[in-house]
Amino acid sequence: MPKVCYACGKGPAFGHSRSHSMVATKRRFNPNLQKVRILKGSTPSREYVCTRCLKSGKVQKAA
Repeated sequence: MPKVCYACGKGPAFGHSRSHSMVATKRRFNPNLQKVRILKGSTPSREYVCTRCLKSGKVQKAA
């Protein structure tokens, strides 16, 4: 599964998990991607789009 948004290109961000003793281990923050049917030009296709782009209306969902 591609971890990148079709509309904005948002991908995973990286950081650290901090335990109670403040030991840092690497972790990954994945974007909230949904597989939706969107209009690409005039034809519908299934793409992974983040929920922020869906909510803001950057992509138009196909009926």
